[in-house]
Amino acid sequence: MNPPENSPREAPPASLREWFGDIDIYLFDQFLKNRFTPEMRILDAGCGGGRNLVYFLRNGFDVSAIDLSPEAVASVRRVASILAPHLPDSNFRVEAVEAMTFDDLSFDAVISSAVLHFATDERQFEKMLLAMWRALRRGGIFFARLASDIGIEGRVRRIEGRRYSLPDGSDRFLVDEEMLARLSEELGGEWLEPLKTVNVQNMRCMTTWCLRKR
Repeated sequence: MNPPENSPREAPPASLREWFGDIDIYLFDQFLKNRFTPEMRILDAGCGGGRNLVYFLRNGFDVSAIDLSPEAVASVRRVASILAPHLPDSNFRVEAVEAMTFDDLSFDAVISSAVLHFATDERQFEKMLLAMWRALRRGGIFFARLASDIGIEGRVRRIEGRRYSLPDGSDRFLVDEEMLARLSEELGGEWLEPLKTVNVQNMRCMTTWCLRKR
């Protein structure tokens, strides 16, 4: 329902950055594909300072977020108090992804942006993944951006298990196409789109992994 003609309207932000924050461009791509609508309940699992949440908060989504950093969660709470003051502080929790306390089947979308590659080993990786999948409702969207060795297989050095040293000097848990395909099948996820991997000058690779929960 449209507001009456004489009712005040909120002025739009002056710039895209003000409207969307420092959003991951591949998450922004999901907006362009109309995958998120305001009635959805959103979880950012590993939110950092909330760079991916500005648009959601501005536009009436029911937003929750977790992070291990108390400072990061405090920052998100401050932003939410301005952009979405109706949301309770309890939506924003200092928790590990694999130990989050949100109920099963609570969210219409779960975002995991640059989080899973900080897993110490495959056991922790799978615990993090299963916790996020548990919180997702049937028909919900799982969006992940994570480091992979796709395209730089010969340039990374194995440390232990799936922990690798990358040419950019960082150490990361790296997935590959075979692993993501296997996990997608085990979860019973439906591919929303093919895997997309960005190679940053052969220094690191980031893969976008999008599923729908059946």
